[in-house]
Amino acid sequence: MIKKVLTCFLAMLANTVCICLAQNAVIKMLPENGATDVNIDTHLMLTMSDDVIIGQKGFVSVYDKRTGKLVDRLDMSIPAGPTEGQPKNPAAQYTPVPYIYKSQQITNRNTKAGTPSGVNAWDTSRYQLDIIGGFSDGFHFYPIITKGKQVTIYLHHNMLEYGHEYYVTIDKEVICGFNGMKGKRSWTFRTKEKAPDTSQRLLTVSADGKGDFSTLQGAMDFIPDSVASAQDGYKIWVKNGDYEELVYFRNKRFVTIEGESREGVMIHYRNNEVFNPHPADIKTNEVRGTFPSRRAAFAADNCSDLTFRNLTIKTDCKGQAEGLLVNGERNYFENIHIIGDGDALQANGSCYWMNCRIDGGGDTILGRGPSFFNHCTITSYGAFMWIRNTEENHGNIFVDCHFKGLSDYAELGRLPDNHGKNYPHAECVLLNCTLENIPAFGWGRIDDSAKTATILEFNSHDTEGKPVDISKRNPLMRQLDPIRDAELIGKYSDSHWVFQQKKSLSHLK
Repeated sequence: MIKKVLTCFLAMLANTVCICLAQNAVIKMLPENGATDVNIDTHLMLTMSDDVIIGQKGFVSVYDKRTGKLVDRLDMSIPAGPTEGQPKNPAAQYTPVPYIYKSQQITNRNTKAGTPSGVNAWDTSRYQLDIIGGFSDGFHFYPIITKGKQVTIYLHHNMLEYGHEYYVTIDKEVICGFNGMKGKRSWTFRTKEKAPDTSQRLLTVSADGKGDFSTLQGAMDFIPDSVASAQDGYKIWVKNGDYEELVYFRNKRFVTIEGESREGVMIHYRNNEVFNPHPADIKTNEVRGTFPSRRAAFAADNCSDLTFRNLTIKTDCKGQAEGLLVNGERNYFENIHIIGDGDALQANGSCYWMNCRIDGGGDTILGRGPSFFNHCTITSYGAFMWIRNTEENHGNIFVDCHFKGLSDYAELGRLPDNHGKNYPHAECVLLNCTLENIPAFGWGRIDDSAKTATILEFNSHDTEGKPVDISKRNPLMRQLDPIRDAELIGKYSDSHWVFQQKKSLSHLK
């Protein structure tokens, strides 16, 4: 018996050794070896002969071919990011002074990733860090992402320059069974000679490298901060493709981001509060002027007058994981599909949502508002929203929208005490909305500290157009009368009125 067990163990060990020693060869590389006219935001992609296992040591290095200078290096011994939530710090406070969005060209080339951008302390943890969109504190990221035989290498942002030739080396330990790449000729490419012509204010993004940029982040980094007027604005045309990238930009104005088709343009990344938490010593994103959040797959931060059309934006993580987080004013979204988990969409500042779809796991719509949703579809496994607007502005207004519950617990919203704090001015208005699989009570828990919230409903109906049963509604939900409240219904149907400074609504109580 012992002999048989030993024989089996030795056979398993031999198989394991064979797997590790098996030769995994490069079938294709992008950019191709010797390629020219390569975008400066390119990823490095390999197609291997066998499925890929990534090692936990070794370097991927990029050198300037003319000077021999090391341009960028990925150290595979460094973990991508945390896999467990950081311990709660009871001493953490909101930043004592408003967070300042400095308009500076902060990149990995001129600033050390991890440099505090506010009053927070240095983060001494050892994880991969990349400055994205001028956020010097940096983001944890995956230096290599694999899918079967496909390998995508993510260089640090903004390290490549126009008109330079580079060569790449890969240590043999980086990919199991691969002998690596050595020398100046194993993988070379030359970037485009100059940046795109800005006179037309039109940029093309294409995942295959055949546009002005290969990533949306690259295009947004190229556009200057705080464009003065719509006449000077930019348009980004995003071709159909799979864009697996963490997108973060700040201080942008008058930019239109339009995809070729909503389902054809997929922008997504694995990010959440665990992987990219807020600084341990600073609370974040609850009120204006606090430290920005880093947990969304896609974030437009301190941005105004932006237009988004025909895109899908998705987080690939569970937990507190926004697909989209937006902070700013007068931002417009049309035919956008947002996929997240807890807090799938966080919207702070005036946003107009037209014909959008939002899919989430619970507290699906979060934020301070005001948001005006017109003909949108929202699905959720848990509460659809946790509104946090103050008396300064309106909250969430839904006109002709469709709410589809994906569980028996998909209540329209909730307002429980949040660590001793609540939102007494929270506002939600539903006008002519379709409710599917929504509990009869509508809104869930509303604690005493939020009983002054404004929750209004008019003409909610099921998928066949029949009025829903409102006899068991939360008593704090007020039903609007088509005659008595006609003027109020008209006002809430008007986005211009909603986006004005909030007036006293004491007459509604």
